Amino acid sequence: MGIEGFTLTGMLKKAATDFPSRRAIAVPTKFDLTHARLQALIDSAATRLTAAGILPSDVVALTFPNTVELVIMFLAVIRARAVAAPLNAAYTQEEFEFYLSDSESKLLITNSEGNAAAQAAAKTLGIRHATACLSNPNEPVEISLDVGTSGADFEFLNDPSDVALFLHTSGTTSRPKGVPLSQLNLAASVQNIRLVYRLTESDSTVIVLPLFHVHGLLAALLSSLASGASVTLPASGRFSASTFWSAMRASSATWYTAVPTVHQILLDRHAAQPEDHYPNLRFIRSCSASLAPSVLTRLEEAFGAPVLEAYAMTEASHLMASNPLPEDGPHKAGSVGKGVGQEMAILGEEGELLPPHMPGEVCVRGPNVTRGYKNNPEANKAAFEFGWFHTGDLGYFDSDGYLHLVGRIKELINRGGEKISPIEVDAVLLAHPDVAQGVSFGVPDPKYGEEINCAVIAREGAELDEAEVLRHCKKNLASFKVPKKVFLTDSLPKTATGKIQRRMVAEHFLKPAQASRAGA
Repeated sequence: MGIEGFTLTGMLKKAATDFPSRRAIAVPTKFDLTHARLQALIDSAATRLTAAGILPSDVVALTFPNTVELVIMFLAVIRARAVAAPLNAAYTQEEFEFYLSDSESKLLITNSEGNAAAQAAAKTLGIRHATACLSNPNEPVEISLDVGTSGADFEFLNDPSDVALFLHTSGTTSRPKGVPLSQLNLAASVQNIRLVYRLTESDSTVIVLPLFHVHGLLAALLSSLASGASVTLPASGRFSASTFWSAMRASSATWYTAVPTVHQILLDRHAAQPEDHYPNLRFIRSCSASLAPSVLTRLEEAFGAPVLEAYAMTEASHLMASNPLPEDGPHKAGSVGKGVGQEMAILGEEGELLPPHMPGEVCVRGPNVTRGYKNNPEANKAAFEFGWFHTGDLGYFDSDGYLHLVGRIKELINRGGEKISPIEVDAVLLAHPDVAQGVSFGVPDPKYGEEINCAVIAREGAELDEAEVLRHCKKNLASFKVPKKVFLTDSLPKTATGKIQRRMVAEHFLKPAQASRAGA
């Protein structure tokens, strides 16, 4: 059967049939679930949702920590042919109101402790609220919903065209856009991830990233489950650097995937308090933001595993390109690898295909790509021209077909007509031995239109000043790329998934500076 006939639920049920007694999910000090038991819990929860009036295409919002209840309820919602909309539990009431309203959610499900902001938003919008709790893995999930046909059996026939997941873009350069992803989109991406990383039932990983984000959900959780492999959820429901490696050893983990910020946290802990030994990993994966070559090298040296950088977007059900495993080809420093499982092209302004080494917009098309944003014709018109999805990223292919990213088109810094890639400046900042984190960004300038500023966090115990950062940049960058201003700081604003967004950083540092000048 071709990929066009795939559904994510079908892939997961097949894995449970093939590997019924293998561990699917572990929660340290609590319990393990086999693939067969996980499917039984999903089916019983899906039946209860349907009995409570949830219909195909209804959107069900889920706001949980990274717990087993979230996994079961997410998969139960899509099993019942409804649409799952996982939301960040840290949102404010106003944010919950936006996301619940924009997704047209019919039901909000939380853990038994509840979420005051989410519940207040649901009440304002007239949306039902229920809780879900798995207190005994041998019993069904306890769901606080009244059912009209208690005990009835329902036949669920999932279709590849069913919308299964509703997410929002991170709003890097604009208001978050609603992205509906079908069963086929999810199945295609999961299959691509499985193939490029050769995931099998023998693999195991620890979930690092929040499951309301496509990176953690697709790359770590669903691709593992569809392979018959196992995942370990953090006992606290969230990532902890202090317990990460013990959980990796206990679960015999073979790999993990994270954003660069998390990798840097683990490197900092390794430098300050190294483990006695690290597990023998097949690979480490990095995605969702650019990984500086110097950080990649340090990761490989510290943890003794190849680091594979990848490229992904919510609109493509996560994975678009990846560096290969060592046995499948070389890793190229500064590249995000080759396209995986879909067509990828570099297009010029008129939609023409550009040759290798000529930068243009990165565009993709394939079964993993959404068919369009929800209720957003203007965004769809811009993003789906010429039969391709336009990512908004600027990049080029080298002679071997590896993709190199220059940056977001809207984030390129135009200094007096010179186009500067902030990714290049970031890499230089992070190559300094005393820099733990660094990010560059454009700021308005009356003479050049834009100038470069940067914000830097020094390594613990290091003595770093603005002059040293500028000296390092002048040594390694053309003069027009050297930041005009360096902000030394203890923290950088990040998204809920640990991504550093230039727009957020620029606003964070420029507003106080502007206010200071205004009051002078």
